[in-house]
Amino acid sequence: MLEVPVYNTDGKKIDTFQVDEASLGSQVNVDLLKQAVVAYHANRRQGTVKTKGRGEVAYSTRKLYRQKGTGNARRGAQSTNLLRGGGHAFAKRPRDFRKALPRKMRQAALRSAILAKILGQDLCIVQGLAAEAPKTKTMAALLKNLEINRSCLLALKDRDANLYLSSRNIPDLTVRVAGELNAYDVATRQKMVVTPDAMQALCSREDA
Repeated sequence: MLEVPVYNTDGKKIDTFQVDEASLGSQVNVDLLKQAVVAYHANRRQGTVKTKGRGEVAYSTRKLYRQKGTGNARRGAQSTNLLRGGGHAFAKRPRDFRKALPRKMRQAALRSAILAKILGQDLCIVQGLAAEAPKTKTMAALLKNLEINRSCLLALKDRDANLYLSSRNIPDLTVRVAGELNAYDVATRQKMVVTPDAMQALCSREDA
């Protein structure tokens, strides 16, 4: 069993949360986690780039001047990629960068990412986290009490508009709902803060 520290909003450790490492895959699958991060990163690419090739630029195919006798370099049509305004030699085309990642692989990658955070002591649980009104000062004070000054992921059980509005102006702080987390969100942040209900949901989640 793994022990995850539980803090209050003042940054004081008040308890520990027991996590069965078997529910998170027992060990970190580094290869799968790398594959998942690459897939999520690739799926964010638009791939809408487009440049014109030599056959697409609006120029005549007439030879600019005769082959010999002018003293100039040999030239063909003005659409050559060697001249300004000509077509690209290797024109870029729209393409799909998406990589398929089956559901069970996404589940296993998320579990490995969470397990890696626990083993690296980069995950903690905060009890009593709430915001009666949107106040960035409240969330900044929480991070200061927890001594978090790097990129951080805050996982909540349900959507909370006040907590979201209190966090959006803080650099490198990302708020996610536990049911929407993926391996990319967890792996690309240095620290992870979760509520007790969110931790329960993550340990029993099956639809990553």
